[in-house]
This record gives sequence, structure tokens and C-alpha cells, in this order.
Amino acid sequence: MKNINFLFLGLAIATVIALMLIGVAIADRSLLGIILSITATVLITGLGFSLKKKMRKAL
Repeated sequence: MKNINFLFLGLAIATVIALMLIGVAIADRSLLGIILSITATVLITGLGFSLKKKMRKAL
């Protein structure tokens, strides 16, 4: 069994929260909230992929 990488787990949880916030912002009809939530989702996901790429190159 592999060890849990808590950094990537935290990023995955943060991405899911940002995705849920998109739904909340849509229900609240908040354009600013929608834009910020989508931006947060893209940034967090991009950070996760870039960290994964750096870790692969380090090995």
C-alpha cells in the first residue's frame, strides 16, 4: 500500500470545495462569486498538475 501524499489530498479537497462554491454562487446569482470560484478551481488544479510534473522530474 502506498503512502498518502497529504499535499495532493489537500489540493484535491480544495478543488472540490471550489467546485461546490460554483454551484453556491450560481444559486445565489452572484456573478463575482462564479468568476472567483471558477478562477480558484483552475488555479488549484493547475498548481496540482505542476507540482506533480515537478515531482516526476525530480525522480
